[in-house]
Amino acid sequence: MKNFLTLAFVSLLLLTTACTGENKTDKLKPFGSIGKALCTLEKNSETILLHHEGKGALTHMWFGGNFPGYEQTVIRVYIDGEEAPSIDMELFPGHGMGHNDQFAPWGADKMGKTGSPSGIYNTFRIPFGKEIKVTAQLSPDSPDHPHFWWIIRGAENLPVTLGGVQLPDKARLKLYKLENREYDPMTEFDMCSVNGKGALFLVTVAAKGLRTHEEYDWTDMSYMEACVRSYINGGKDTLMLSSGLEDYFLGTYYFNEGRYANNIAGLTHLDLKNSEFSAYRFHDDDPLFFQDGFRLTCRVGETANGRINEGEINGNPPRTRYTTYVWLYQWK
Repeated sequence: MKNFLTLAFVSLLLLTTACTGENKTDKLKPFGSIGKALCTLEKNSETILLHHEGKGALTHMWFGGNFPGYEQTVIRVYIDGEEAPSIDMELFPGHGMGHNDQFAPWGADKMGKTGSPSGIYNTFRIPFGKEIKVTAQLSPDSPDHPHFWWIIRGAENLPVTLGGVQLPDKARLKLYKLENREYDPMTEFDMCSVNGKGALFLVTVAAKGLRTHEEYDWTDMSYMEACVRSYINGGKDTLMLSSGLEDYFLGTYYFNEGRYANNIAGLTHLDLKNSEFSAYRFHDDDPLFFQDGFRLTCRVGETANGRINEGEINGNPPRTRYTTYVWLYQWK
């Protein structure tokens, strides 16, 4: 009887939907803006690229231009009238590219770079409840009023899913970043530390060992022995996310086969002589959800098996400089 009643209810719901012509797609309304070779960007003020009122999610951003400092152009996303933006990113680091590497084309479903120096795109789902505003501001190294192109698009009433799970209506995408931070060998440092509920979406890292030799010495890159660690729900126990830093980005043997890009991870820059790399790692199909806080760390080098205070150090890691971007969906 219970199964019969359930089936009857579902049939009635489907019949009602069919009769009224209502379904979830009826409320999905696209919106967007473009700029074609406009010269509105300045160094000392923000230019509004899109301002939309309503409820929904951004689905696409693309940027084009060719001027000094293009890669450092700052894109900010203000959600629901906030004064400080949830997302405040430079173009290249915000799309996984470090050390101003101009290499193209490369791409995956959620971001990439198709030209030189521009053609930078992403398809991040950025939800909002009342309004959303996207701005751009030139870096101090750029001339005022260069030609700039953009495409920004989204849809009203569009839900956001992660790992097959629909996120709560109050979920918001936030960016946490470190910029040009230097750490001594074996230091474990926070890439982000937050309270509340949420899920990890994307991590990008650009790093440079601050010791080099005239000829390549693998120990100058041995900061990459680092295991990426997470601490979930305020716990002290570690959930290890990798057996080495290049392994976290699905690489191996210090990225010995060079660049790659796929829907999970990619290597966007590698310079062994100067002890540099940059890479990205998505977690949408490999979700890490948390209910009571989340902390993500990296380490400058590593001991055997990732033990904090035991074992020999792998290689001889140098003092290292990092820029890291960590993207989280968060909600209350």
